[in-house]
Amino acid sequence: MTTTLVTHPKSIAAVQRGLGGPERRFAAGLVTVLTVLALAVHGYHPYAEDGGLYMAGIKRILDPAMYPHGTEFVVEHLRFSLFAPMVAGLVRASGLSVEMVLLLLHIASFWATLFAAWMLAERCYERRELRIGAVALLAAWLALPIAGTSLMLMDPYVTARSISTPCALLALVGALGFLLPCEGVSGKRWWGLALCCGALAIAAVMHPLMAAYALGCVLTLGCMLFSSRSSRAGAVVGLCVVGVATATALQTLALPEDGAYLRVALTRRYWFPSQWHWYELIGLVAPLVILSYVAMTRRREGDSARIALARMAVVAGSAAMIVATLFARIGVTTHLVARLQPLRVFQTIYIVMILAVGAAFAERVLQRRAIRWVTAFAALAAVMLFAERETFPASAHIELPTELRWSTPKNAWVRAFLWIRQNTPKDALLALDADYITKPGEDAQCFRAVAERSALPDYSKDGGEASITPALTDAWIAGQTAQTGLSTETDAQRIAALKPLGVDWVVLERSAATEFACDYANEAVKVCRLPQGAEQTAVASVR
Repeated sequence: MTTTLVTHPKSIAAVQRGLGGPERRFAAGLVTVLTVLALAVHGYHPYAEDGGLYMAGIKRILDPAMYPHGTEFVVEHLRFSLFAPMVAGLVRASGLSVEMVLLLLHIASFWATLFAAWMLAERCYERRELRIGAVALLAAWLALPIAGTSLMLMDPYVTARSISTPCALLALVGALGFLLPCEGVSGKRWWGLALCCGALAIAAVMHPLMAAYALGCVLTLGCMLFSSRSSRAGAVVGLCVVGVATATALQTLALPEDGAYLRVALTRRYWFPSQWHWYELIGLVAPLVILSYVAMTRRREGDSARIALARMAVVAGSAAMIVATLFARIGVTTHLVARLQPLRVFQTIYIVMILAVGAAFAERVLQRRAIRWVTAFAALAAVMLFAERETFPASAHIELPTELRWSTPKNAWVRAFLWIRQNTPKDALLALDADYITKPGEDAQCFRAVAERSALPDYSKDGGEASITPALTDAWIAGQTAQTGLSTETDAQRIAALKPLGVDWVVLERSAATEFACDYANEAVKVCRLPQGAEQTAVASVR
């Protein structure tokens, strides 16, 4: 079995230009501009969604006295990753705040992803305008949702995926450099191998699961580069069989789940394609159709990398869909494979598709007409900006660190959380509605990250933690049960549910009826003390 070598003059010229200083400086300048524009379009929300989970974990590492109650929901997801310790180390070394370090990392992750995408496009397209179209489209669509997986290409906050994503692309770049060496630059082949292995290693210590899917893509790409058609087919079939067999073994050896954990698992609808909306299913099929067309187009000089990447994406995506169909089902006895979310491999597939679409768009539509480029990308950016504002309507578009802010936060929930940080004991335990994170105007801002106080487990984000760590099931059920409908209950019901769990304070919606002493209130919420001793008895007797 041998790999196809790029030896024709056209490809050599392209690669040599890519290796040269002027072209690389142009790429760095373009990517810098695109990074600024991407940040302006997609915004930045460091406390939202998974970003808030990671931020709380980082703050706990920096101050072990923080979050003394329910600590497992803060640190459990950090067990297999060095991301949070790395960020904590950067905070200590730099003397900057956590928020400032995360903002800088967010900008750097955007830049690294776009530059890695340029390097990938460099191997696929000789003409500069095609590479510009490919990377510009990626910059415009960086926050694009990936079918029904609950992932985006790049989040508007910082997580371990912010680092694993550019590493996955660099691994593909390195694999192409090793497997498709060019005449006259053979010494670079081993640099390609080093880049591939180094990128995968960094991804593995940041986000092991995403690194595993990146490795699968690299191995599939290697199979696509065998020169013999029969060798390619055999290697692909063998790799797919290994993937399905591995999933079968995991599913077979996994312990059966009890009814309590099943209750947690079934709250994660994005694990189960059968629960997706029709348009989310189209989001799985459409990229494979587009890339199948790319893979079957007539091969021209210099097309080896482009065709191989398209074929890799089709095979990896198809294999992931097969595994998900077989094992990511509600009715199976264990949901271990569903928990591993095999369809996450579509993050890389989406990027490959966007690069192909962007290059084709530049070649066939935009061409060298400046007005077309400006009009097209302005329209695309406007659509993504509108979607971002619909997602975070009550928050600033770019949520800056405290030292860079010149006014109080726009979000009323965040203002309440900041009041709690400044006016409650560090060891306080608070309760909020179990589904507070989905309330209108809350914008998925994570309480622990902003308030720096302990809270009972909520339905959404802590439910996600419990779904991947079954040992948290009982604590999650107790917490979210006690907080369900908190703002609509009576004071007596609140006391009965929350006092046994040690809750000191409660965050209620502004319209909630209560006789509790509420030390803070704004247009959205109020922060109230749970009564103690005789005060508690008096409240109970009134109710």
